[in-house]
Amino acid sequence: MIQITVIQIDNYGPWTVTPNPRRESDLQALQSRLYADLNLMFGAHKGLVFYTRFDNLIAITNGIDLITHKRIQESIRNRYPFTVSMAIASAETPYEAQKLATETLQEYGSAQDENRKEVLDVANELVVDGYVQIAHIDINNITGTFTDIVSAYDTYINVNKVKLYLMEELLKHKALLFFIGGDNFMAPSNGMDEEDFLKIFDKIKNKYNIELKAGIGIGKTAEDASNLADIGLEKIRMKLVNKNICVLRQEDIIEQNLSTKKLCELQR
Repeated sequence: MIQITVIQIDNYGPWTVTPNPRRESDLQALQSRLYADLNLMFGAHKGLVFYTRFDNLIAITNGIDLITHKRIQESIRNRYPFTVSMAIASAETPYEAQKLATETLQEYGSAQDENRKEVLDVANELVVDGYVQIAHIDINNITGTFTDIVSAYDTYINVNKVKLYLMEELLKHKALLFFIGGDNFMAPSNGMDEEDFLKIFDKIKNKYNIELKAGIGIGKTAEDASNLADIGLEKIRMKLVNKNICVLRQEDIIEQNLSTKKLCELQR
């Protein structure tokens, strides 16, 4: 089971134009700070936050309890001129979890309802002993194929073509995808296996002549899974594996470390 928290700014649309339309540069900076602060706050508890439309965000929150969510809400209230509402849900796939969380939040009224403020609710149950699977996906040699050859905006278009195709294909497996900068994406993907990713990568290569690689991490928390995914991707880059997918499981790493420790103790 994966635990997802949907985060939504309360009554944000009307606030941006009350009493007069606010400067767009200020709004963009404010949204960016919120995204950064939420990542720091949830990250302190091994969670991970992704933006969707900046006024709506999705966090992977396995292992994070209701009290911690409430404290984060209170911190946002004290730092910002608005509040945020949150709904938490768990499911076997990321898409189903975020859908349940969204539906729970919607039960409290519109996102632009001035009476809806700092909602915090759980759709079903908090995950105590679940797992998170995250794929860190990277475009092969984007510098040599796009960045150093075509304009910055044309490169941006090509990255977004890959992003949209990945989103549509991953959604068939009830997985999510988020752009994380450069030519990198992260996909919470509980329920998918290595072969599923390879098939999608082949489709993208055939359609756009763009090759992808991915480290896939499986761990108890979002931090554990994303760290393992980063390590897996680095192993591919260093050619320590002979394919463009590298799966690392937290339980395997722990087992290897225990075996190494026992071996060292025997050699003493």
